[in-house]
Amino acid sequence: MSKPQPVAVETPKENEQDYEQSHVHEVYEVIATHFSDTRYKPWPVVEKFLTELPTGSIGADVGCGNGKYIGVNPNVLVLGSDRSSNLIKIVNERGLEGMVADGLTLPYRPNAFDFAISIAVIHHFSTPERRRMAIEELLRIVRPGGRILVFVWALEQTKFSKRNFEVGTQDVFVPWTLSTKEPRIENSDKKGTKAEVTTTVYNRYYHLFKQGELDDLFRQIDGVVIETTGYDRDNHYVIAQKPE
Repeated sequence: MSKPQPVAVETPKENEQDYEQSHVHEVYEVIATHFSDTRYKPWPVVEKFLTELPTGSIGADVGCGNGKYIGVNPNVLVLGSDRSSNLIKIVNERGLEGMVADGLTLPYRPNAFDFAISIAVIHHFSTPERRRMAIEELLRIVRPGGRILVFVWALEQTKFSKRNFEVGTQDVFVPWTLSTKEPRIENSDKKGTKAEVTTTVYNRYYHLFKQGELDDLFRQIDGVVIETTGYDRDNHYVIAQKPE
């Protein structure tokens, strides 16, 4: 049986929230445990950003997943949030701070944090307007002079990438294959039971960012200063500062 591949899709012209609910949020609720098992090693740029923060800094990890970045630097306080209640359950079971929240309407006061990160999250929003709104929400919650780091999947993939995308296709469904084992009772003349594997494919929506596209979203927001923009491990990222 061939491995499922990403497929190009058309994004909705209306009811974007319903689209994301079906093709992002509901999928992560189902695959949360398996997804978490594959997410354990911090990306170097994110790790560097977090470890270089001043001691005592307070930050938000928006779309924190299983919380792998929350404890990277024990000298800062990070509050995690994610739309998936099952991923937040994993965060809390690890003894970390996390809550269920929508990335476009975060339950924080303006100017509450010294920094915020959003790693591999904004590419799940299905329109340019909603992707810009997600960045604006990150900027809302950090203080003047505060910094944010955003990572998104890149359209430009290296030859070593495991992401097999059709060239030039920016909006795609990316499959996640989930296998479960269920006991199967053998015939009475045979001893024991044998596990039967059931495989289900869940498709997650992604917008693949072309070079410069994430930077352009930041430039649409008045006063934001882009400190660093780069490409790392088949992702684009921006580090930016909220105006003083």
